[in-house]
Amino acid sequence: MRMKSLILAVIVLMLTVLRSPAADAQANNGEARQTVEDAFIYGFPMVMNYTVFYQYFIDKSSGQYKAPLNTLYNTAEVYTPKDTAVVTPNSDTPYSFIAMDLRAEPFVICNPEIEKSRYFSVQLVDFYTFNYGYMGSRTTGNGAQCNMVAGPRWNGAKPDGIANVFHSETDFSMAIIRTQLFNAADLADVQKIQAGYRGETLSHFERKPAPPAPAEIKWPAISKQVVEADFFGYLNFLLRFCPPIGPAKVEVPLRARFASVGIEAGKPFATGDLTREQQMMLKGAMEIGFVRIKQKVATLGEDVNGWRVFTTGFGDRQKYAGDWTLRAAAAMAGIYGNSPAEAMYPLLGTDSEGNKPDCSNNRYTLTFPAGQLPPVNAFWSVTMYNGTTQLLIDNPINRYLINSPMLPDLKKNADGSLTIYMQKDSPGKDHESNWLPAPDGPIYVAMRLYWPKETALKGEWKPPPVLLAK
Repeated sequence: MRMKSLILAVIVLMLTVLRSPAADAQANNGEARQTVEDAFIYGFPMVMNYTVFYQYFIDKSSGQYKAPLNTLYNTAEVYTPKDTAVVTPNSDTPYSFIAMDLRAEPFVICNPEIEKSRYFSVQLVDFYTFNYGYMGSRTTGNGAQCNMVAGPRWNGAKPDGIANVFHSETDFSMAIIRTQLFNAADLADVQKIQAGYRGETLSHFERKPAPPAPAEIKWPAISKQVVEADFFGYLNFLLRFCPPIGPAKVEVPLRARFASVGIEAGKPFATGDLTREQQMMLKGAMEIGFVRIKQKVATLGEDVNGWRVFTTGFGDRQKYAGDWTLRAAAAMAGIYGNSPAEAMYPLLGTDSEGNKPDCSNNRYTLTFPAGQLPPVNAFWSVTMYNGTTQLLIDNPINRYLINSPMLPDLKKNADGSLTIYMQKDSPGKDHESNWLPAPDGPIYVAMRLYWPKETALKGEWKPPPVLLAK
């Protein structure tokens, strides 16, 4: 009996120690740190998106400003090195943009009749950075039509004259419209198509009185320089417009967990009121979260001949299935990337010798064997970026990519293969038509397959290796 009593006493003592304030505090701190880390990863693409949203649609002095909310804006040219708001920008297609405020009523997007040979797409992206819908050549066709985007609280019937209704999970959403440009001489035709795009509220479309205007929003200024100082303040602001209803209802437990550390929709995040220890914990958790995102970027897709081939990086809520690190990594790799069915993105990781490509002292070639060009229903391209900034680079011939519409002007080899020369200096007159100018340093190369064929999606076609020129 004495032995049993002794054992019982020891157990009680152990439980007392485990339940001591110091032990509880340590456990709580560890749990809080993990919650902050997870919240940073969850919010990373959302705050990154807001940085672009603010520059494009709110701050008229940003240098990247496009248009106010609920107003369609056409960029009557392709992206160049002066466009710096978005990393790895597409330079194949002139863009059109609409930032939609869906709080009061849905928004209608109409396109004119577009010739079947020309690809166009309307990518719908919400504040979560989910690609929740597509209009265009692949999905709704090239015929003239009007489609509608509704916010998370709208549950009305489809109005007359509307072909399809798309549901955004957030109060604000962006439509990114890409219109294929065949060549420089084709720009005027693209501009005519862009002039035929329309974006308007549902009440304006139906010629009915508008509903009461939603409350004015005081948009907090943001830049890449100040994000780190108040990251969770921005996230709390954004969560106001991301109600956990409808499909987002699955996030209710996650939001409750975040709220335990002060990350809650519409609440201020008082970083300045934290103790030094808490601030250090916050900073450390964010740094670890950032490392986790970068590590995920390095594993995105499949490694094929030195290319990371994406077939899973971008998509909707169902596609990510709660993998917030994957969503964050997709944004870091190239925010607003298309879902795989719309576009595939092989990204160059290493050359054929396993080294990070650098054109300060190296020259490279990319050769597509005869009959093995990227298999697409629309078009393909290979775009060069600065390896450090992931932005387009200035070069003497103002060429930022080589794509399939350029094929008639490219020189093929005797065996029918096609070689692209990637280097900082001209490869000479005989090869300059196939020259993709590179920076004097690390390079970042993105291949794009718009509306890829099944052979690409299934991995049956593989991008060729990038060879070090001798």
